[in-house]
Amino acid sequence: MHPVFLQFGGVTIYWYGVMVALGFLASVVHWNLLGRREGRPPGFGAELAFWIMLGGILGGRLAYVFSNLHYFTAHPGEIARIDHGGLIFYGGLFGGLAASWLIAKARHESFLKLGDFIITALPLGHALGRVGCFLNGCCYGIPCRLPWAVRFPPDSHPDEVWPGQSLHPVQLYESGWNLALYGALLFVYLRGVRPGRVASLYFVFYGTGRFLFEFLRGDPRLRWQLLTVAQWTSLAVLAGGLILWWISSRKPKADAPS
Repeated sequence: MHPVFLQFGGVTIYWYGVMVALGFLASVVHWNLLGRREGRPPGFGAELAFWIMLGGILGGRLAYVFSNLHYFTAHPGEIARIDHGGLIFYGGLFGGLAASWLIAKARHESFLKLGDFIITALPLGHALGRVGCFLNGCCYGIPCRLPWAVRFPPDSHPDEVWPGQSLHPVQLYESGWNLALYGALLFVYLRGVRPGRVASLYFVFYGTGRFLFEFLRGDPRLRWQLLTVAQWTSLAVLAGGLILWWISSRKPKADAPS
């Protein structure tokens, strides 16, 4: 765990922020390359990333603030300090979807088609972001005795919760899951499928994976009944993916990108 990337003067740059930025940069490169295959204008990926990033960060931060309202009521100056960590993925996902819908409306483009295009990059950016979580020491796992278990430094938050214990590197599990999902979604997209099909696959498989990974999370989690709030959200996302699959099955198949 190395949360600090660089310090100079009175400025501290954290690995979490660096990895999130790298995730967005990777998404821009992905969208530009894929957009070029489809005849989209140069710089389309950067324009897309700006609005998606804005919606995603706002949604992710708002979800985190509301999940920790007691803390932020006492420390309002910390609300904007996203460089310290503190973005909830599902909040960012819904914020990014809202931005995508507005972009599709502004461009007079099918939301399902544009959504498929956008979502092909999402697991790639998320995989890099989860590495940032690992380096930051957040979103950690429960204790285990596996050979690849990790132990965080004595002054870290994971060690305060689980003193001296080795934990599941659940952040890296999810990073690997997202990388595999990225490859699968890109393969399906390049074959040319019905609009909405790629997005539906993402919602189903990410929702399933996140639901299972939550059982290995060792950080304090908001719960309702027997499951965490994130697990309930994952089930809703999975159900939404199945509904979207049914909707997309009624659409004509799209041509493969040239």
